[in-house]
Amino acid sequence: MNILLKSVTIVNGSTKNLHLKKRDILIKNGVIDAIETTIEPTGKTKVIAIKDLHVSIGWFDSGVSFGEPGYEERETIENGLLTAAKSGFTDVILNTSSNPTPDSASDIVYLKNAAKDLLTRVHPLGNLTVKGEGEVLAELYDMKNAGALGFYDYKHPMANANLLKIALQYAQNFDGMVFSFPLDKSISGKGIVNEGVTSTKLGLKGIPALAEELQIARDLFVLEYTGGKLFIPTISTVNSVKLIADAKKKGLQVFCSVAAHNLMITDSALENFDTQFKVMPPLRTAADIKALQKGVKNGTIDFVTSDHTPLNIELKHVEFDNADFGTIGLESIFGMLNELFNIEETIALLTKGRSVFGMTEPQLEVGQEANLSLFTTDDTYEFSQDQIFSSSKNSIAIGKQMKGKVVGAIANNQLVLNK
Repeated sequence: MNILLKSVTIVNGSTKNLHLKKRDILIKNGVIDAIETTIEPTGKTKVIAIKDLHVSIGWFDSGVSFGEPGYEERETIENGLLTAAKSGFTDVILNTSSNPTPDSASDIVYLKNAAKDLLTRVHPLGNLTVKGEGEVLAELYDMKNAGALGFYDYKHPMANANLLKIALQYAQNFDGMVFSFPLDKSISGKGIVNEGVTSTKLGLKGIPALAEELQIARDLFVLEYTGGKLFIPTISTVNSVKLIADAKKKGLQVFCSVAAHNLMITDSALENFDTQFKVMPPLRTAADIKALQKGVKNGTIDFVTSDHTPLNIELKHVEFDNADFGTIGLESIFGMLNELFNIEETIALLTKGRSVFGMTEPQLEVGQEANLSLFTTDDTYEFSQDQIFSSSKNSIAIGKQMKGKVVGAIANNQLVLNK
């Protein structure tokens, strides 16, 4: 398949001579064949010419969830990856949120095979412990050899500090990445929202920032003792940012992410008891958002993730106390980030970090595989269900103002467009 992108603005900080320049890009059989001021189409060539069209290397999300296996009604792998492609993502790391959860090499092989012929590549995580129960380490080495990029009991904190210590020591033998969700359940108890003015006003059980920060502090002490590589997903508080910044200054190999909605929405959004705003970690305060945004800009926070979590409608259309945590986010993350940051910063956040997991970084150069995201930057609109491609519709972003639209993606010698 030959594709010609006409008069596209290239957003590519790693190639300074092309950065923010308008060029035509010709792709032949999945490889970038030419980047010129003007290229005329020949033969059977699909021409894409859209006002304000921009292109960057393909986007990467460090943590998404689908349903398959076990919760296919929420999202199959196929539709989840099509959603990712339509949202501009060419690589995603898949959380261990299925049923059963992947804790063996054969589980990892199944997940990779289910996605091998699709545009967006899936990179599975494996469970850190058997069945995610936090008691016995899973088959980490075998899963690593099968293609697992790391080990994570999804949204389940590791209560046993000694088991975390052993995991970090063991995983060093094969350069494994250990994930630890930042929540001390002895502190959070039955809390469901951020503990503060809003939770008190609404009469909802709160989760204090301390529950996250205490777990992070413990995990960082363990990491300093053992060495190894630790990933702390979806941090949400001022002191979490500070703890991780201090650890990085010490030279510890610690990485972290923040969910896009935690960069933008405060817990005051809960005042109507809308269950779409029930997420984990919970929405925090304006002070937390300010610290998180600063952490993103200065590099303390390594990744911004959609934290895409499809849920059945009946898990959200219940009383607030009984609703499940989670929101989808693949379709809205670009528009949200582009509201907060300039386009160069936004694209840097969406493309950085593959090397942390040992993945190859795409290159926007002649002779390289075409791994590209297509988007506009000037469109402004209110996000609605019309922009949702997921099977599940539980979006925290409904009604939010967005800037810029995703046009599609090119990778694996395939093209997916939204229009």
